[in-house]
Amino acid sequence: MAGTTTIVYPPRGDVNPQKMEVFWDVETKMFFDEAGSWDPADLGVSVISVFVRSSDGEKMYSFWEKDFDQMWKVFREADRVVGFNTMGFDVPAMKPYAPADFAALPHFDILAKIKDANFGRGASLNAIARDTLGTQKTDSGGNAVAYWKKADPESLALLQKYCEADVAITRDIYDFALKNKYLKFTDKWNNARQVQVDFSYPATATAGKQSSLF
Repeated sequence: MAGTTTIVYPPRGDVNPQKMEVFWDVETKMFFDEAGSWDPADLGVSVISVFVRSSDGEKMYSFWEKDFDQMWKVFREADRVVGFNTMGFDVPAMKPYAPADFAALPHFDILAKIKDANFGRGASLNAIARDTLGTQKTDSGGNAVAYWKKADPESLALLQKYCEADVAITRDIYDFALKNKYLKFTDKWNNARQVQVDFSYPATATAGKQSSLF
């Protein structure tokens, strides 16, 4: 697999080994004002980081544009494709690159779930991480675009590290909510919020797919 494998984890006992879950995030090459469009598909994707969890263990991968074709198989095999604001941003951003069936895969958008439980109001990934997990994002989307434009090895390494860190935060938020059935954040009016969420699988869901990691 040409994608960069950065971390390999053994199977964990506190997650469902019968499920194959994929956590992902994309970084883009430019901002909306630079693209002259509000369509994420016009921004260009620089890197995608993918954390894969199954009965075989856990791995983090990052893919640059030349390697995108190698990652679709694992998305298709997942019981859940988990991200944050993926249906509002990441999936549309991938439209110029992805297979036709990509948007129809079992996407699980944490932000959408929060909005469903909170009268249509969301929160940032950083706000949820800070109040729920006691951690925060390691960098910013603005810097990620700058790293791509610099294009030197050090900057691209920082870009990959940032994308992977966001995926790890997304995974940890998902796991917390799956276990505890709530998430906490401070909203834009500086009010502390605790939102009840249920990330459990439907009782009628079929057994997860057994597959090797790539």
